[in-house]
Amino acid sequence: MGRPWAEVPLSEAPNCFPADNYSEYGNLVPGVYAPNIFSNSNVMDFSRVFLPTVYSIVFIVGFIGNGLVLCVLVKYHKPFNMSDLCLFNLAISDLLFLISLPFWADYAANSNWAFPEFMCQAVTALYMLGFYGNIFFMILMTVDRYAVIVHTSTSLILKHRSVRASIALALFVWTLSLGVSLPHIIFSKVNNTLENETKCMLEYSERKVWKSFHYIELNILGFIIPLSVMLFCYSRIIPILMTMQSQKKHKAVRLMVVLVTVFFLFWTPYNIVIFLMFMQELGYMTSRHCYQDLHMAIQWVECIAFCHCCLNPIIYAFVGQKFRNLFLKILKEWFPLCFGHCTTVESKSSERTTSRYSRASMISSTKAKLKV
Repeated sequence: MGRPWAEVPLSEAPNCFPADNYSEYGNLVPGVYAPNIFSNSNVMDFSRVFLPTVYSIVFIVGFIGNGLVLCVLVKYHKPFNMSDLCLFNLAISDLLFLISLPFWADYAANSNWAFPEFMCQAVTALYMLGFYGNIFFMILMTVDRYAVIVHTSTSLILKHRSVRASIALALFVWTLSLGVSLPHIIFSKVNNTLENETKCMLEYSERKVWKSFHYIELNILGFIIPLSVMLFCYSRIIPILMTMQSQKKHKAVRLMVVLVTVFFLFWTPYNIVIFLMFMQELGYMTSRHCYQDLHMAIQWVECIAFCHCCLNPIIYAFVGQKFRNLFLKILKEWFPLCFGHCTTVESKSSERTTSRYSRASMISSTKAKLKV
């Protein structure tokens, strides 16, 4: 995910405006934003209210959901298998991303970076590590499901090395996430504008190729590759599940369809706008109002994409009955007055299983006596 709307510097806007009409543009230093050219107070006023509100809601909901996922995994899932480890790191990456949102919310509300200079790169690092970590661990989780279901024999052969392999893969994914995020982190700078405002922004200076590269990187690594992996893996998994006799196969298939659908719906608008910004950088979109339109569009689509990290705990964790029972168990321990009366489905099913087992034992013992 690129960076929030507020980092878009004026230096990204020249392709949109005729030079003869905006000759004063060249006298402005980087860090002044395009809306200042238009003097569009409506857009800026909208951003100052809308973005902090959405960022705050996403932060609160996402932090609670992903925090509960970590609590359940740490408290009850020992030792971790590959799926649990992916879910654990997916929650951590979401939390890293969410921690950056309060800073961007303050930045959007005040249009001024009010934190120390080193925090610009630090918050950007959290933002980008969380984004790419989320994407890469989601890919790893999908591939793991594919290996377990489609290539069962290979999965069983490697089972005795699962702990070491899982840890090594997790470290590799975090290293890869850091490597991909480094250019974005390095180019994050704090600059002062002519209006005596302080901006945390991407400063590419003469290396404009990095800007175009960043747009393509977001499209390919953040959307095309994960969506392709999900479509390929689940298209192979679903036919195998449908041949099984399990009663839960339809629920598993629905979950996989939901995973792909939610990812597509939440991330497609954002990646379309990112691609349009890439086309603008190449000089194909030079209309007078294109920058203003994309500036408004990126706010909406980024907020939609941000909400995806709130849904990850629901989709990947709380959908499963076992995980929901463990989640409810923690709530009963922490808040006995509120959740003490709640009963888990697992307990009821275990009672039915126990009763069936008792009846089966009685029948088998009776048959044994009759034979004697």
